[in-house]
Amino acid sequence: MASALDTFCGQSFGAKQYHMLGIHLQGSLLVLLTASIPLAFIWANAASILLFLGQDPEIAAEAGKYARFMLPSIFGFAIQECHIRFLQAQNNVVPMMIISGFTTLLHILVCWILVFKSGLGNKGAALANAFSYWTNALLLVLYVRTSPSCKKTWTGYSMEAFYGIRKFLKLSIPSAIMLSLEIWSFEMMVLLSGLLPNPKLETPVFAISLNTSSTIFMIPLGLSAAVSTRASNELGAGRPRAARLAVCVTLLMVVTEGTVIGTAMISGRKYWGYLYSKDEQVVKYVGQMLLLIAASHLIDGIQSVLTGVARGCGWQKIGAWINLGAYHLIGTPCSVLLAFVYHLGGKVIVELLSMIFEIFLYNRD
Repeated sequence: MASALDTFCGQSFGAKQYHMLGIHLQGSLLVLLTASIPLAFIWANAASILLFLGQDPEIAAEAGKYARFMLPSIFGFAIQECHIRFLQAQNNVVPMMIISGFTTLLHILVCWILVFKSGLGNKGAALANAFSYWTNALLLVLYVRTSPSCKKTWTGYSMEAFYGIRKFLKLSIPSAIMLSLEIWSFEMMVLLSGLLPNPKLETPVFAISLNTSSTIFMIPLGLSAAVSTRASNELGAGRPRAARLAVCVTLLMVVTEGTVIGTAMISGRKYWGYLYSKDEQVVKYVGQMLLLIAASHLIDGIQSVLTGVARGCGWQKIGAWINLGAYHLIGTPCSVLLAFVYHLGGKVIVELLSMIFEIFLYNRD
């Protein structure tokens, strides 16, 4: 839902309506913190939900414990994301980088203490994540309230924020749907992997694959954020040609990045699995997955940039419909058919992701 700020704050900044950025920020905080309450309820009952979906009882119980200890992070994450979008729309990214770097270093220490020294195990990891989200959020809040660079865009609390909530919801709900449909497809793949004949192999391998995909996705995600800001700023300033040029340059950059990263992954596929496991079977399976991940990463990067353009232009409704068709009307049914009817296993799920991205891209064009 916070991605609606890419449109509102970005275009307001481009139009030099600086005070409106603070108004949009306040409205988004009200909406997102309210929306976090039902999400917290779902997380609190994650174990029961996973059992209802047919997951392994042992895996469901551990996942449920982890989710409960992660509950505080929902609200911290909401605050963090709103402030990130607020600063990003102003091209004020260096403070975010410094704060994120500090939080990451602190997270390593806190995670080590809570996981290993306290004996909490995965529950400690969940608490460490929650601590890091809140640390990042509070540091961003402190920066926005005190920094001279935000003097024009943050002018204090205003009742005007309540009047803009309805307008914010009209764009934030499609934004949430657009992103959720994409993320849920990945989470659904994890659930499906747990129903395969050998879930104790398929699930960790698929989790490693998604973790790897998420890690390398940070680069195109950064480019997506940059082009979203640039496009919204230029459109707000009434310069559509400059916005188009920014899109073309970013697409060239992401294609180059995808080629380089994909080549590196293919070259190191036999060794990557050892970063996660010492089990030779898992390592070998991960190596096979990396071939498919490398192929899909390029297309993933392109669609990420185009998604950023959609956010900057306020096309979230169009993106939501495209994601619904690509991920859930085509991708998920095909995954179920090929994995469970034709018994092609977990590899087909990752392979299908690249096909989903292609469908998404063609619809964008």
